[in-house]
Amino acid sequence: MQALLAHLTDIIGQTREQVRTGLADGEILCASDEDLVHALSLAGELQRLTDAVLIEAVGEIDRRSIAADRDLRLTSRFGCHDVVELVQRATLVGPATAARLRRAADDVRVGVSLAQEPMPAPLPAMRAALLEGAVGIDGVLAVGDPLRGLRRRVNHDDLLAADEILAAEARGSGPDGAPPACADLLRIQARAWAAALDQDGAEPREEKALRLRGLTFGTAHDGVVPVSGALLVEVAAQFQRLHDAIVSPRTAGPVFRPEGSEPTVREDDDVRTSAQKRHDTFASVLFTAASSALLPTIGGAAPTLVVSVREEDLLSGTGWAHIDGADEPVSVAAARHSACTGVVQRVLLGANGRVKRIGTEERVFNRHQRRAIALRDGNCLIPGCGVPAGWCEIHHVTEHARGGATHTDNGVLLCWFHHRHLDRSGWRIRMNRGVPEVLPPVWIEADPRWRVATTSPTRLLDSVRRRI
Repeated sequence: MQALLAHLTDIIGQTREQVRTGLADGEILCASDEDLVHALSLAGELQRLTDAVLIEAVGEIDRRSIAADRDLRLTSRFGCHDVVELVQRATLVGPATAARLRRAADDVRVGVSLAQEPMPAPLPAMRAALLEGAVGIDGVLAVGDPLRGLRRRVNHDDLLAADEILAAEARGSGPDGAPPACADLLRIQARAWAAALDQDGAEPREEKALRLRGLTFGTAHDGVVPVSGALLVEVAAQFQRLHDAIVSPRTAGPVFRPEGSEPTVREDDDVRTSAQKRHDTFASVLFTAASSALLPTIGGAAPTLVVSVREEDLLSGTGWAHIDGADEPVSVAAARHSACTGVVQRVLLGANGRVKRIGTEERVFNRHQRRAIALRDGNCLIPGCGVPAGWCEIHHVTEHARGGATHTDNGVLLCWFHHRHLDRSGWRIRMNRGVPEVLPPVWIEADPRWRVATTSPTRLLDSVRRRI
């Protein structure tokens, strides 16, 4: 071990100096394409060899930190609470990486018997591939994670056979003669082996998944509610399909515009993060389901989100609104959004809190109006968005709270995101004799002009025929 430590110290010193001089002042910009890719490949091999040292060291630290007496643990000797903390302090990695190193060590480290004799690693072939630099931590976990749960359920020889073949695939010496497999390909192949070797089938895992499923909402803070939990695989896959349908880039066809006008910019730059896009997909799914009339009723009525706000605050855009069941008040913009897409019922309270008058419910845009607006607008009205009509909401161009009529001449299709953030997006919408027109923000068009917009195939076909 002392020889290895001395060698590592020497290599680190040399590598540090070479990296400092070889990459100084952006010299990599002058490298040829071949040299650039070769450098990347060599650095990857060096990283995999470094992973081997990390995994071995973390595995042995873990073994020496399992004593029942805390004072005898290696971690305690170095003033750390557990292995993850020690690994973080020694390597400067995050806790997730430290946990991954421990998990990889469980698969490839050499064990110790009760007689203090060395025992083979659970995956000896993958261990050999790791020490050769053929795989790193990603490759070890790609194989180890699918096979780990099978150790006590499948024949040990079958598990070793899978280990041998997968290690060969990692080296590029597999039976098919394929080049070295990357971590993702190893994971796919390891899952196939796990499915073939598991004699119990999917039922035990299904039972475990059903026990683990859940969704938890935390306490609202700063206007958001933290969410945690675990989804069943098929539920997550269904959500992903919906997410792809709603937010994936798509070509929606040309924007409908009068003859002689200039084409407008096709795409609205979307600055949302991936997490924000998933949130907005979740919101779209909830609002669409709530308005579908397929959910059970509560007290004889469809599930209704109750939002209360003072009328003068709604008109002025100031103050707060309150949602039934929420821990925190929401902005007036959120209340205006809800009022635009749901049912509005006006309740007049006296100064002492007495209910003085209850108005009738005003359903916002019935299904017949929605179909007509969808035929006219096609998808979300904002050019380049392309969210299908079925996932869109109907926006009052003149707000309902300001007396805007619930009429096709005052309603346009907008997706949840563009509806909720219309005031901030820079896009403006107006109705011109019952036809919606949009005005892009100045960062999209230096000299913005009002233009008719639609993705309706019927209207686009009419436009083309008029030009023929």
